Amino acid sequence: MNPLLTTGFDAHRGHTSLSVNLNKVALLRNQRDLGIPSVTRAATSALRAGANGITVHPRPDQRHIRTADVFDLAALMQDWPQAEYNIEGNPLHNLMDVIREVKRRGLPLHQCTFVPDAMDQATSDHGWQFPQDAAVLAPLIAEAQSLGVRVSLFMDPLPRAMRAVRVLGAQRVELYTESYARVHGTSDQATILAGFTATAKAAQIEDLQLNAGHDLNRDNLTDFLRAVPGVQEVSIGHALIADALELGLTETVRDYLRCIHRANAAA
Repeated sequence: MNPLLTTGFDAHRGHTSLSVNLNKVALLRNQRDLGIPSVTRAATSALRAGANGITVHPRPDQRHIRTADVFDLAALMQDWPQAEYNIEGNPLHNLMDVIREVKRRGLPLHQCTFVPDAMDQATSDHGWQFPQDAAVLAPLIAEAQSLGVRVSLFMDPLPRAMRAVRVLGAQRVELYTESYARVHGTSDQATILAGFTATAKAAQIEDLQLNAGHDLNRDNLTDFLRAVPGVQEVSIGHALIADALELGLTETVRDYLRCIHRANAAA
């Protein structure tokens, strides 16, 4: 047996869910017209390993997750009723059309995460801004919720913005964690984490649930969850798929769950 691998995982998952983002699996597949690696097989492996959900970000240019993948994964999620399916993207581009079609087909979709990214953007790099984004978001949030889909807004760690999110009617925020990941292990870590902690507390005051994601990895995840109260879900893709190249996807998912468990056990 490979000494890097373990034979199992403690069934206790703690209080924070792990949603595995499959964008990078699709990005690799798209380099050749062979259909490998398969995003549905990757999703199945992640869920069998204990992941609590699957996340995809179908951009308009379909450079990684394609529209067909969204529907294939939604169909797969019917076999995993205990897990959640999250679709993220810009609701001013293609996201709402994708949400409407998933629901029209009667397929599961638990959460949509609204992200203010540009069409040519390499990756998400900022959250929504208020009050300037409020008017355009309000009807889209209402429509998604009318379809039975929870709405999470991708946000920078700004405590004062949490009330604006609540007024708009979104149920969750996803804290953009790149600023934390960049300083993890440095003298600036405590200062930056304090901003996330304050934002989490402001979200709780406004009765908002809390997600987090972007550049979280096995090195920094436990410290983040120990410091920031009430994180319901972390969505992790790039680092997790990179780790899977060394450890395998099953063991990687289990190791991220162990990171979450260590944080919850210390709470």
